[in-house]
Amino acid sequence: MRAGLQVMTVVLAALAMVPAVAHGLELPGKMRLTKDLYFAVQRIYYPGFTIAGISEPASLISTILLLFLTPGGTAAFWLTFAALIGLTAMQVVYWVFIHAVNRVWLRGETLHSVGAGFFDLRRARTRPGARVPEWTDLRNRWEYAHVARAGLAAASFVALVIAIS
Repeated sequence: MRAGLQVMTVVLAALAMVPAVAHGLELPGKMRLTKDLYFAVQRIYYPGFTIAGISEPASLISTILLLFLTPGGTAAFWLTFAALIGLTAMQVVYWVFIHAVNRVWLRGETLHSVGAGFFDLRRARTRPGARVPEWTDLRNRWEYAHVARAGLAAASFVALVIAIS
């Protein structure tokens, strides 16, 4: 059972890493885009990246289960624990830095089912009197946060691969 869980956890971590790394690799090209082109490009991510997002909570759950089945105090335990910290940090970066920006990018878009519920654009309102950020501030926040997520995902993946070796 543990061997199967190890393989499944590594596969889920890889699936969680792929979109994060893809976003990170796009950064140099996207930073050169004009505002209109940047907004056009941002809209191509939905719903594909939203659907792929199921691998992130699944990798977290799988890593937690694997941690409980790994003998404490071993190198494998600490590597799995490090992977869990990295995968958790990916979530923190998403919810603190990226999600609100995604809601800005998606204003005016018609989303269906899962995407509509996930982004819940009805609640994406600016507080009265709040300064509306420049689009470049939002772009930079979104792009650099995705680079951070890519690094966390890659480190978590490598930790899991070494842990099960």
